[in-house]
Amino acid sequence: MNRADNSGFTNWWFTVDRLALLCMIVLAGIGLMLAFAASPAITGGPLTAGDFRYTARQVVFAGVAIAILCSVSLLTLRQIRILAAVTFACALIGSFLVLFVGADVLGARRELDLGPFALQPSEFLKPSFAILAAAVLADRQPLAIPKPVVTFLLLAPALAILIKQPDVGQTGLLICLWGAMLFFYGVNFLWIGTGLGIVAALGVVAYEIFPHVHHRVQQFLSESDTGYQAGLALKAFAHGGLTGVGPGAGTIKYRIPDAHSDFIFAVAGEEFGFVLCALIAFVFCALTVRLLLRAAGCREPFSQLAGAGLAVVTAVQAFINMGVAVSLLPAKGMTLPFISYGGSSLFAVALTMGFALAVTRQRPKLMATRDDPNFFVGSVA
Repeated sequence: MNRADNSGFTNWWFTVDRLALLCMIVLAGIGLMLAFAASPAITGGPLTAGDFRYTARQVVFAGVAIAILCSVSLLTLRQIRILAAVTFACALIGSFLVLFVGADVLGARRELDLGPFALQPSEFLKPSFAILAAAVLADRQPLAIPKPVVTFLLLAPALAILIKQPDVGQTGLLICLWGAMLFFYGVNFLWIGTGLGIVAALGVVAYEIFPHVHHRVQQFLSESDTGYQAGLALKAFAHGGLTGVGPGAGTIKYRIPDAHSDFIFAVAGEEFGFVLCALIAFVFCALTVRLLLRAAGCREPFSQLAGAGLAVVTAVQAFINMGVAVSLLPAKGMTLPFISYGGSSLFAVALTMGFALAVTRQRPKLMATRDDPNFFVGSVA
């Protein structure tokens, strides 16, 4: 391949952020390795032999996720906005349907049962909202009402549905994403402070209304009761030490609920030790910083805002998952991007990173003119 070749793949290869793509591939590879380690614990027990059916499913999910990531990263800015609008509408409708036909798990409805596959529509709200919010905020034409208000009106139905499910974690992530987008947009610090105050008030309301939130916060603040899952996770890290007990040799994973998804970081700590945990944290940090730098170097305000928002929401989700596993945060069921088991999680993070790679591609100036970043908002208006 050389830069004189104008074929689609060659053009993509020389314009995409290959370092960020490498970080994504490394995280996906670690995820498959940990799925192989956790699968026997989910399908068996300490005294019964398990199998690797979850590993086989995760390999299929990973293949589909890679196809999504690469396909989306090939899109133009105009196509990205169209795909984001369709995805957000479908995710919103799917999240609403979950309230009526979704499976009830521990008092919450979050997934649509599609037979061999359970889909969580709310996972796709984050990347699609980041693109739509960036399109609104980057529009050069003034709107009848302030643009931050427009983005909130766009977000409000999703928040209402998620609270009804209830899914406090996804609600918090969407609010965090919205706040990050406004921060990068340059909203006055007075408004940011007001927003933080409102978020804190909503946190207190959630603490008082939802019993599971109240219980988890109380456990986190307690000096004697760390909680069953958090306590086992800490034992897993202590058992693993610096280099771990070896692949497949972990025992605490057989007792941790959701060891293959919410607490996959504890499985990494037990079997591969601090070394792998530090590597995972480092790769996430490198990926986030790289995407933020690429976004800052973009010419179009739309690409800057979208790239930064997508990087931040992925980093925050990873931080929450790892923070819960090491008891730095109250227990919260949230997957670790690229690594936790699950099709919805993998497909959503693939869409997120596909969007991020697409908006941060080094486009020639002529292409940037043809790909007007205000297409979506202008066409709707």
